[in-house]
Amino acid sequence: MSAKNKFRQVRQTKIHLPKAYAQSGFSLVELLVGLVIGLLATMVIMQVFSVFEGQKRSTSGSADAQTNGSIALHSIQRDAQMAGFGLPVPMADKENTSLKCDPAPTFDHDVNPATPDLELSPVTIVDGISDTITVRYSNSGMGAVPVKIVNATNATAATGLSADNNLGCRDDDIVLISNGTSCVMTQVADANGDPNTLVNISLVAATPAGGPLVAGAKLTCMGNWRNLTYQVVANQLQLNDVPIVSEVVNLQAQYGISAAANSSVVTQWVDATGGWAAPSVADRNRIKAIRVAVVARNNLLEKEVVTDACSSTTVANPTGLCAWDATSAAPAIASPAPDIDLTGIANWNRYRYRVYETIIPLRNMIWSKDAL
Repeated sequence: MSAKNKFRQVRQTKIHLPKAYAQSGFSLVELLVGLVIGLLATMVIMQVFSVFEGQKRSTSGSADAQTNGSIALHSIQRDAQMAGFGLPVPMADKENTSLKCDPAPTFDHDVNPATPDLELSPVTIVDGISDTITVRYSNSGMGAVPVKIVNATNATAATGLSADNNLGCRDDDIVLISNGTSCVMTQVADANGDPNTLVNISLVAATPAGGPLVAGAKLTCMGNWRNLTYQVVANQLQLNDVPIVSEVVNLQAQYGISAAANSSVVTQWVDATGGWAAPSVADRNRIKAIRVAVVARNNLLEKEVVTDACSSTTVANPTGLCAWDATSAAPAIASPAPDIDLTGIANWNRYRYRVYETIIPLRNMIWSKDAL
């Protein structure tokens, strides 16, 4: 090949040089914009989650309050409706009925001055910022039928007193001895005496001599006379000093009283204050029911104030944290509702509450009205 042809061939040959690589991906501006969008989306998601979580806690806390309040009210109602059960049957002996005992007797059943004595009153309310309710009844299955004392000479001796019979009496039973309005409470030492008979009953040595303990008086074995006290301590409902329901912060109660002891119609609701703090026997026999309000708390502390105090205890349709409408029972005499005061609890108005209330008829008192 000639030199000329070689040159022409070289000129016609294309020289292929590598192309520069093109840039791909996001620019810095695009990355920053995406980051901002991601942050905004995260904020929205967290806000929704926060609101949902708050609502969930509030709802679950309210459900807990509802459960606690219902259990607390049921426990009180279960015992209060038994108040007075096991007292001597009034219709069996109207002249010596226990409800006429004046003054109502007490008994130091454990010989310990530090513990409260047993009392005869079926129900007692102690007024306070949070009230205390004490209910008393017997667990005897014999119906507490009174029997006549024939001879009281050896009442505390091993032989024991002599009665018409000792059926239904057991060792350690609480005993009521009544002679008209004079009464005494004591305890059985030996339900059959010594030697065993069906008419003798030996009483504990602490039984006071004289008084109603005479021939012709009536004796009633009441079994184990239960003394059950409900109160709120440290935001817990306690039964005889044992916590049974948590997050119960207040307890309110009133007596439902009739115009006369031989009537079962409630005409007024009263707090256990003034003359009703320690009612006479005549007034005690006018108590035919109690009304109870239990305040249960949702234990979630809110960021803001969510509860207001009750607007009124004397008018209809009050607002705020109220026990009940003062006119809801339609009493013949004005009956202000009790005041629920939670100011002793830190940040009390930043909690939510549920109030559960009921009226509990004292059926054993109502059934005894004809003997009063």
